[in-house]
Amino acid sequence: MASRVLPVESEELFSCLFEQASLGIAIEDLEGQVLLANPALCSMLGYSKSELCGMHCSQFASAEDSADDYALFQELRAGIIDHYSLEKRYVRKDGTRVWGRLNVSLLKQGDRQFPLVFAFVEDITEGKLAEEARASVAGRLIEAQEQERARIARELHDDTNQSLAMLAVGIEQLKNELPEQMLELRGLGDELRTRALEISKDIQDLAHRLHSPKLEYLGLVAAMREFCRQFAEQRKVEIVFEAHDLLSPLPQDISLCLFRVLQEAIHNSAKHSGTRHFDVQLSGTSDEIHLTVRDSGAGFDREAARQSRGLGLVSMEERLKLLKGTLSIDSRPKWGTTVHARVPWDTEREPTRAAG
Repeated sequence: MASRVLPVESEELFSCLFEQASLGIAIEDLEGQVLLANPALCSMLGYSKSELCGMHCSQFASAEDSADDYALFQELRAGIIDHYSLEKRYVRKDGTRVWGRLNVSLLKQGDRQFPLVFAFVEDITEGKLAEEARASVAGRLIEAQEQERARIARELHDDTNQSLAMLAVGIEQLKNELPEQMLELRGLGDELRTRALEISKDIQDLAHRLHSPKLEYLGLVAAMREFCRQFAEQRKVEIVFEAHDLLSPLPQDISLCLFRVLQEAIHNSAKHSGTRHFDVQLSGTSDEIHLTVRDSGAGFDREAARQSRGLGLVSMEERLKLLKGTLSIDSRPKWGTTVHARVPWDTEREPTRAAG
């Protein structure tokens, strides 16, 4: 079969594609200097073609996202990689910012000519703004949820719990005023007082689960350790908690996020795993905080769980997304379940190692 001949020369075809492409396209040298820019890129950045050509790519790049781009560009120059892609922000001529999905590749033209860099930029500003709006709404909902948890916890602790304590005192006084010969009623009074105190303790524990003072005043490790101890005591299970290489001080938003993920993961494991032993590990590196909750129980089908997407799983994912964290679950029927929650650590902070 004879090959077809293009109706135009390859140079003309390239010029046509370059000029009419909806993606922004720049041709740069190995120093990042723009040699050619197509109309789509000029429109995206607000510069004319004559203005953009001759500019260095750093002149319209947002400083927040330039470090990763620069590091990858150096690998491209060194021949370690021949292409890369990432999402980054750009600064338009008028000072406003746009989001772009950048794809960069190296074009080698032969031994006698210097290589060129092709940069393709897709404007993804609209999608990013929608994502940020969704995250903002999710953040406000979670903040409102935490405020409501704190309010209910205060009412349970200060009002309901105090009322039960007064009821226990009243029962004790009534019992003491009964004649000694009314042993049966005295015994009933003892039982009622004991039950009132048990309910009081349960309400106090519930208030602490809703809003943990230890998390705020003693930090994440102490709050997690106490939660695991109380949960194990109440449910008659065993929880082994370990923490090491933690960076301190942890920001309150990271601490609260991981504490809520632990609560949800432990409750899910206790409810569905069928086992009575759980392992919890909290660790840190210079880049991230990692929480692992593991059981060796029944496990589950990950595809079925992904489709059902219970509120607990959604809540954990949304909390982690707000901190640019990730949630992953490893599970198979009869092989147990491991929940991994990772939150990146802001490397601009000056972390120190926490004891214990």
